[in-house]
Amino acid sequence: MIPIYDEKKDNLYIIHKQSQHFPPHMHETPELIYVTNGTLELGIDENFFHMEKGDFAIVFPNTIHHYQVFSPCLSSALYIYPALSITGQFQNELQKYVPKNPVISGKQMHADIKNAIITLEDEKNTNPIIEQAYVQIILGRCMPMYELEERKSGQGDLIYRMVSYVAAHFKEDISLDKLAKSIGANKFSLSRVFSSVFHTNFNQYLNEQRINFACSLLEYSDCPITEICLEAGFQSQRTFNRVFQEMYHMTPRDYRNRYKKN
Repeated sequence: MIPIYDEKKDNLYIIHKQSQHFPPHMHETPELIYVTNGTLELGIDENFFHMEKGDFAIVFPNTIHHYQVFSPCLSSALYIYPALSITGQFQNELQKYVPKNPVISGKQMHADIKNAIITLEDEKNTNPIIEQAYVQIILGRCMPMYELEERKSGQGDLIYRMVSYVAAHFKEDISLDKLAKSIGANKFSLSRVFSSVFHTNFNQYLNEQRINFACSLLEYSDCPITEICLEAGFQSQRTFNRVFQEMYHMTPRDYRNRYKKN
């Protein structure tokens, strides 16, 4: 999956949006999440961390994570993506470690964290030095609250290679056999990982990556839907429409009409 924020050149990207299912993915920047309404399930490796309104979490760089939403009411969250270059003294910790539990409850969260989050959202495109200062205030209050551990190897490395390969090649005609051969793994082992860790199969996971990429183009570009279908890796408009309808219960055109950003 190639998130829209990966295409931005700024050192800080902020988006406030409705929470929804999002398949396993990763990126080189930290991801700061502040739940503003409803609930959110943050998945990291084989673990899920429940988040309520007012809770805060940090997903460290190059950590595979995904989201689930089970709340019957509307759920939303603020997502902040700071470049590692503005994290200052915390850059080393962010790259070498991960927290055992990334969630900080709203009751435990220091007031400085919430104030910095609100200020960053209200003052988008402000002075880069000020943005950097607020990001480091957030990290300075959060990091001492985390119990950090070194990044895992073993299956974690396999998952990393799986996600990296699909992220780089989802637009192509790929299969589980091609994935296994490319990363030097047994396809039956990969199938078990998709089932136990991602709770899906390879084809469903691949389609999720393609559809999420298509959604970003539907929201942020004026590309014709026929072009988006091919750009996302689908071989036919019919397949694209069917998979999109299954995931979002609406057509790609209806999705664009509802969520297109001006």
